[in-house]
Amino acid sequence: MTSATATAKVPSADGGSVLLTLMKARTFIALFAVIIFFSIFAPNFLSTSNMILMSKHAAQNAFLAIGMTFVIITGGIDLSVGSIVGLCGMVAGGLILHGIDLQIGYTMYFNIFEVAILTMFVGVVIGAINGLLITKLNVAPFIATLGTLYVARGMALLYSNGQTLPNLNGREELGNQGFSYLGSGTIFGLPVSVCILIVVALAAAYFARFVPLGRQIFAVGGNERAARMSGIRVNRVKMFVYMFSGFSAAIVGLIISSELMASHPLNGTNLELNAIAAAVLGGTSMSGGRGTIGGTIIGAFVIGILSDGLVMMGVSSFWQMVIKGIVIIVAVVVDQAQRRLQQRVTLMQLAKKG
Repeated sequence: MTSATATAKVPSADGGSVLLTLMKARTFIALFAVIIFFSIFAPNFLSTSNMILMSKHAAQNAFLAIGMTFVIITGGIDLSVGSIVGLCGMVAGGLILHGIDLQIGYTMYFNIFEVAILTMFVGVVIGAINGLLITKLNVAPFIATLGTLYVARGMALLYSNGQTLPNLNGREELGNQGFSYLGSGTIFGLPVSVCILIVVALAAAYFARFVPLGRQIFAVGGNERAARMSGIRVNRVKMFVYMFSGFSAAIVGLIISSELMASHPLNGTNLELNAIAAAVLGGTSMSGGRGTIGGTIIGAFVIGILSDGLVMMGVSSFWQMVIKGIVIIVAVVVDQAQRRLQQRVTLMQLAKKG
């Protein structure tokens, strides 16, 4: 290659690098854009009470999106998380109100900590079922989780015949009071759900970067065949990510029921859309192998602020679904463009050095 040709390509490489940087920072740009937009057009958007409410909603999206991020990094998808939210909320409500009838004239009741543990266990079990369908029966992730979406939602509806479980205050003599603290309590002025999110997000980020199993998740998504040949137990990795996704959904089910002090079988409907949108907007590649927890958290706040801001502006819920769908499409298109541009910039930089 002549020096003239190499010199001609330098500006293109530099310009491509700038554009690539902007694409990588798209989640931050989107966050600032929605904040500025709604600050101007939505009344009382920056009020303290509204910021607290938005942070709670964003935290719910973020919990689901963290689990979804790990799933998508492996090249899979989990459509069942919204239904798991609804079912786990019903499980928590049922345990508080009715306990477990042992069929021997005795009903076992649990304190709130035990209720939370049992509810999260249910989420993990459903995630394990997804994992088994995908790894042992070779069912495509889309189909497997679509099936469990319907099963989990149907079980939630059957539990109460479609009715709400109200007044989850518990009873003092049973020792199961205090459920409201999870949804409405604060720690150092921050909502409890946000504080839990901070802990979970930091743990997930550390896990993804420093724990061998976390790094194996990226290896499986990058090239599953190569991962198998290198000795990675691919099925174990996939089982883990779906179980963690179910665990994350169970946390959201607990939080929503705690905020409402009631459980409804349709809680969590369409939340899988928010989780996918947040993960993709945060830089997680739908083709697998790439994503960050930090980016996902920011993406979740973008989706949360977008949803609440549209409500404050009086935008129809139908239009909100349209806008979220557009966000997902745009995020995927930008991600694909980023990958192609990354390859071109790399080639140009190599040509420049040559």
